[in-house]
Amino acid sequence: MARARECMSRRQWLAAGATLAGYALAAAPSLAQAVRTDEAGLATSRSEITVGDVAMPVYEARPAAADKAAIVMLVSEIWGVHEYIRDCARRFAKAGYCAVAPELFARAGGVAQIADTQTLLMVVNNQRREALLGDLRAAMDWARRRPGVNAERVGVNGWCWGGALTIHAAAWVPGLRAAVAWYGTPTRPFSADGGAVTGFDVAKDVRIPFLSLSGALDRSPGPEDMKRFVDLAKAGNPNVEMVVYPNAGHAFHADYRPSYRPAAAAAAWEKCLQFFARHLRA
Repeated sequence: MARARECMSRRQWLAAGATLAGYALAAAPSLAQAVRTDEAGLATSRSEITVGDVAMPVYEARPAAADKAAIVMLVSEIWGVHEYIRDCARRFAKAGYCAVAPELFARAGGVAQIADTQTLLMVVNNQRREALLGDLRAAMDWARRRPGVNAERVGVNGWCWGGALTIHAAAWVPGLRAAVAWYGTPTRPFSADGGAVTGFDVAKDVRIPFLSLSGALDRSPGPEDMKRFVDLAKAGNPNVEMVVYPNAGHAFHADYRPSYRPAAAAAAWEKCLQFFARHLRA
C-alpha cells in the first residue's frame, strides 16, 4: 500500500477509491436475470501459467473445431475472473473466437475470497500498471500458442476496471490489433514507476482500432470524460469510435447486477462483435 501511495497523489488515490467504490455499490447480485451460456460446441479449460514467481489462473473458451480463430483477451472488473467473465468468454467462443481471461489479481493472491469492500478496494488500488500489463502480455503469449488459433489476430476487451486497463493495454501492449472498452474510465489512475498514469495520459499512444461503449447515465466514466479521451486519441488515430447508450448507466452489460439494461447490453454486444469481426477477421 505504501509503495502505491508514493506514486499517486492523495487526490488521485481518493479518486481511484471513489471510482471503484462506485463499482462496488452497483454490484449487488441479481442472479435470476444472469445469462447462462452453455459449452456445446466449445472447448473450455482452466489453466495456470507461470509469470515470474506467480502462478496466474486463466480461463479459456474456444470453438471445439477452431481453425485459425482470432483471440480476444478478456480483462475483468475488480471482482476478478468470476462466472460472468467466464460466461462472456463462452459468448465470444460461440461467435468463433478463442477467448482467454487471465486472473490479473493473482499477484495479490486473487480477490474472490475478499468479502470486505474496503479491503478489496485497497488490493485493487495497490496493483502496479507495469505488472498488470506485463501479466496481460504473458497471458496473450500463452493464448497465441493454443491450438486452432491465429496468433497474429489478437484483440482485448475489458469491463469497468478492466475497461480502464484496456485503454492502457491498447497504448502499450505490442501485437494487439483492436480493443473494446466497456465503461472504462480514463480518469482512473494506475500506480506506476514514474507516477500515477491515467487513460488521458496515454490516449496519444493508442494506435490500434479502439471502441468505447458506455452509458449516457454513467458518471464514471461520464460521457464528457469519454469524449475528451476519444478526442485526444483520434488526434493521431482515426480508428477510434465511441458509442453512448441512452437510458443506460454504469455496468449496463453486467447481467448479474441491478444495473443491467438488456436492450443496451444486446446492442452494445452486437456492436462489439461487429467491431472485432472488422478488425480481427477482415
